[in-house]
Amino acid sequence: MPAVSHPPGPKPRFLIGNFPLASLDPLKTFTSWAREFGDIFYYRAGWIHVYFLNHPDLIESVLVNHADNFLKDRVIQNSRWFLGDGLLTSEGASWRRQRRFCQPAFHRQRLQSYAETITSTAHEFLSSWKDGETRDLHQEMMQLTLHIVAKVLFSVEVQSETAGVAQALNLLMKHTSGARMILPPAVRHLPLPFLIRVRQAVRRLDDVVYNIIRQRRAKGDVQQYGDLLSMLMGAVDEDGSRMSDRQLRDEIMTFLLAGHETTALSLSWTWYLLSQNRSVEATLEQELRKVLGGRMPNFSDLPQLCYAEAVIKESMRLYPPAWSLARTAAKDCEIASYRIPAGANVVMSQWIMHRDPRFYEDPERFNPERWFSEATQRLPRFAYFPFGGGARLCIGASFAMMEAVLLLAAIAQKFRFELVPGHPIIPVPSITLRPKYGMKMTLCEV
Repeated sequence: MPAVSHPPGPKPRFLIGNFPLASLDPLKTFTSWAREFGDIFYYRAGWIHVYFLNHPDLIESVLVNHADNFLKDRVIQNSRWFLGDGLLTSEGASWRRQRRFCQPAFHRQRLQSYAETITSTAHEFLSSWKDGETRDLHQEMMQLTLHIVAKVLFSVEVQSETAGVAQALNLLMKHTSGARMILPPAVRHLPLPFLIRVRQAVRRLDDVVYNIIRQRRAKGDVQQYGDLLSMLMGAVDEDGSRMSDRQLRDEIMTFLLAGHETTALSLSWTWYLLSQNRSVEATLEQELRKVLGGRMPNFSDLPQLCYAEAVIKESMRLYPPAWSLARTAAKDCEIASYRIPAGANVVMSQWIMHRDPRFYEDPERFNPERWFSEATQRLPRFAYFPFGGGARLCIGASFAMMEAVLLLAAIAQKFRFELVPGHPIIPVPSITLRPKYGMKMTLCEV
């Protein structure tokens, strides 16, 4: 049976097609299309052909079974101009080489050492919080996770630079999202205000990163620091080669950007959900009292923090920090009997799959207990994929889960949070799923 050109989909608007991300409620638009058109639908955004996949088997066919047919999408490819060729943006042999260099950084022994950094940083960070204060928990979590990733990457050398690094990272995240991520290369050098700010932010980060690399090279014994940078500098590939300064810079930029925002968002959405579900919060507090008894958590506590882990997993089900991922077809191929032309985008949404009633009972309900049920244990592989999947599964997935659970346990046994009355909570699907107006909450000491 020959492949069909286009699946069903929304009616295009004359020449421009459809731009769901520009709608008043993009998440609602995508969800309604998925429910109306089924496992695969098609739309055109300007010149870009988009095939949206809404079934675990189809997602697996792209991320696992036929992964070689697809490249990272345009947004990721276009981020090379400031991220470089790190794990997130590289392809083929270059990506495999970088993955070999970086993988040992996330082995169990390394994770155990990072756990101590996470909890000690959290303890220090929480010392400034006071009962009755109102804080933006989203911004607080961004600051906390940036402090943590800076210590994991650079030990203590960057602490004096943290404020400047945070400002530069915030500028990058603000000005490199949405339509700006698909700007043609020729436009990026124009003297537009937002492009000037992006270039300034990149230069600021480059100055910090290259300065630390130079200092390490000059001191000779890179292994004495025991952090992620020293491990990368000392890594030797199969052919005896090491990472160049440029390769080190590209990986560090990737870890700085990806290594703090996703965990910060996971925790931000978790605090919101707990504030709206006090019975879940009470069950969590009961586990924390039993396991920790008021002390800070450590790596060895993780197997006993089962409910805390379920809370994080359920939060990432309802509010996945990476709300979608996409691939670009490298050559003509076929999915579900539909022809996918080379250059087309294939999109898979965690937001939609994680709320699909075919796989989750009462999918809109925040229910961590579902992760102890047999039904959830039998979920199809890609009915839940907060960290992506296949060979390109997020290399830091284990670190991110460990960090989120430890921080949840460390903070929740000291504070609970109440959403400021009237404060709007609107998820914005940019590169990540961010709260549009932050997360204004009142701190209540436990």
